[in-house]
Amino acid sequence: MQSHSSFFFMAPLLYLILCFMSSSSSAQGPPSPGYSPSSKINSINFDQGFRNLWGPQHQRVDQGSITLWLDSSTGSGFKSLHAYRSGYFGADIKLQSGYTAGVITSFYLSNNEDHPGNHDEIDIEFLGTTPDKPYTLQTNVYVRGSGDGNIIGREIKFHLWFDPTQDYHRYAILWNPSEIIFLVDDVPIRRYPRKSDATFPSRPMYVYGSVWDASSWATEDGKYKADYQYQPFIGRYTNFKLGGCTDDGAASCSPASASPSGSSGLSQQQYSALEWVQRTYLVYNYCQDAKRDHTLTPEC
Repeated sequence: MQSHSSFFFMAPLLYLILCFMSSSSSAQGPPSPGYSPSSKINSINFDQGFRNLWGPQHQRVDQGSITLWLDSSTGSGFKSLHAYRSGYFGADIKLQSGYTAGVITSFYLSNNEDHPGNHDEIDIEFLGTTPDKPYTLQTNVYVRGSGDGNIIGREIKFHLWFDPTQDYHRYAILWNPSEIIFLVDDVPIRRYPRKSDATFPSRPMYVYGSVWDASSWATEDGKYKADYQYQPFIGRYTNFKLGGCTDDGAASCSPASASPSGSSGLSQQQYSALEWVQRTYLVYNYCQDAKRDHTLTPEC
């Protein structure tokens, strides 16, 4: 009788231990990618690579870092001093906690000022949220797209294996003539290969960052809007890395690589880390969305 009672006592305890071990293994984060592309690029101060684009009264530069904020009057954004043909582009970013629904904090490449209505874009966007839910990191690629209603997004969305409001983390886009790779703390989370000229951005782009109100779509398809009783909404950027071939630079400039071999693609260890992230934290993939017209996205 005593052995049975011991079993019934121990069974719930064993279940809790197993649950804790399972959650802990997930919370530990992805396996090491074995290589850090960011280590090959020197950090620069904000003023060495960027300038204000809009909302100057809503940004503050301090010791090479920049803070942007959105309130009911306006948001703010910055732009790189040069356009690039390829490269590694990164920054350490810290997001605001609490109610941030409707607010986008972004770091992205675009040529929308040079090609309005027909531009290319590579996005990292943090979709604001309500306090009970995690941030969503949205990656996106536009090719000769526009905001005129015919835009073709290629969104893949993730949750993160850490709280992005507690500390700075490194977010980066690596873009070369054969692929686009999105990285978080040097872990590749998405690879978008060049399958055809029609589905790959190849024209020079600038690097941008911004904090702005996207209430119409940002949080659960617009269900939750920006609420300015919680203003200001703040995004902090530091440790910038611009390791690229400028549009006006030497033609002999070698495109950046995410791989330790210096070639395109990723190492097997990097692929393992990427697969872990996509298996564990991917929350939306446009190629798997039955509501999408996939004749418009033949790369799927």
